[in-house]
Amino acid sequence: MTSLPNLGFAAALLLAAALPVAGAEVPYLSGRVVDNAEILSPAVRARLAATLKAHENSSGNQIAVLTVPTIHGESIEEYALRVFEEWKLGQKGKDNGVLVVVVPLDRKMRIEVGYGLEGTLTDLAASRIIRNVMTPRFKAADFDKGVDDGIRAIIAQLEGKGLTGEREAAASSATQPSGLTGIQAPDLPLTERILFGAFIFGIIGLFTIIGIVTPGMGWFLYLFLIPFWAMFPIVVVGTSGALTLLIIYLIAFPAAKLLIARSSWYEKARRDLKIKGRATLGGFTFGGSGGSSGSSWSSSSGSFSGGGGSSGGGGSSGSW
Repeated sequence: MTSLPNLGFAAALLLAAALPVAGAEVPYLSGRVVDNAEILSPAVRARLAATLKAHENSSGNQIAVLTVPTIHGESIEEYALRVFEEWKLGQKGKDNGVLVVVVPLDRKMRIEVGYGLEGTLTDLAASRIIRNVMTPRFKAADFDKGVDDGIRAIIAQLEGKGLTGEREAAASSATQPSGLTGIQAPDLPLTERILFGAFIFGIIGLFTIIGIVTPGMGWFLYLFLIPFWAMFPIVVVGTSGALTLLIIYLIAFPAAKLLIARSSWYEKARRDLKIKGRATLGGFTFGGSGGSSGSSWSSSSGSFSGGGGSSGGGGSSGSW
């Protein structure tokens, strides 16, 4: 026969199973950006709040951002809906609210859309923003850029810019380049940028200096280095930074060369090149041999020159 204590314990278990599991707490709506997980910098929080306020003033749409550390196993869909309903985002009768929820410890996020905006900010558009704009930044633990770019993409969608706004947000978030020819800003740690920068700028910087201080052949190096200054810096400073450096190079190289050309040692090197066929600068000897159109380069510790041979026209040519 079952004892009364056992019956009481069984009844307690049944009662506990019948009760709904308490969901995560819905925070107090203290502003357009409620960063309870503390994953956003103060500057980004302030910028987001100002952006959302400006959008609300111009369109009437209410957009809010919520970050919480965890929702304790509750589905993100249920939690976002509970928050949306308690916060009552959007104007009454228009239902033009949007809620962006980010749960960093659970690695979950959601864009909850009010009824009135479902035709503009569709499920497909929201999914695309999460997948293409926010997720890559979150994977890199860059919540500032992920949320900021996600909000800008949402606003662009609501304003009818659609994919254009999404592409602009994705481009500004500096996604990874595919190599030296990547056209987007780099997504590299600071240490790697420093190492790549030392390598790249060390090489093209050295040849740039040689071109500036070298009479004659220096102008050839000026033209030769243009594509290198146009492409290689993208790996370190991104497309905009590389364009800025290219413009600086195109202006600074001729200006520096014309300035140096007035110096006495430059004039001496140019005179030696004309009279002797070679000149020495900083331990490097350069110039032609016997007035021929060719030229040779050597350091003070060694030299190289032709042995007097000739060609009978053999060889091969190609094109691409």
